[in-house]
Amino acid sequence: MSPPEPSYRKLVSAGLIILLIAAWALVVLLAVPVVGNLPILVQAIFYLAAGIAWIFPLKPLVRWSETGRWTKAAAGEDGSKG
Repeated sequence: MSPPEPSYRKLVSAGLIILLIAAWALVVLLAVPVVGNLPILVQAIFYLAAGIAWIFPLKPLVRWSETGRWTKAAAGEDGSKG
């Protein structure tokens, strides 16, 4: 038996992930003139938050790439307990 064909969703989601990262980097880059004038501790907090925040939109995107659904299935709907 041959392995299953890769889903188009994997390719689309990979492209969307790259676009999301590039767009987020652009947003942070555009904030540099304002953030650069803030105290160093505030800058550190901003860049730490910006470095983590881009991950959150990825969860539904990865879920869609794996299952074809944007939201989590209701308990028992997909055969699992939750």
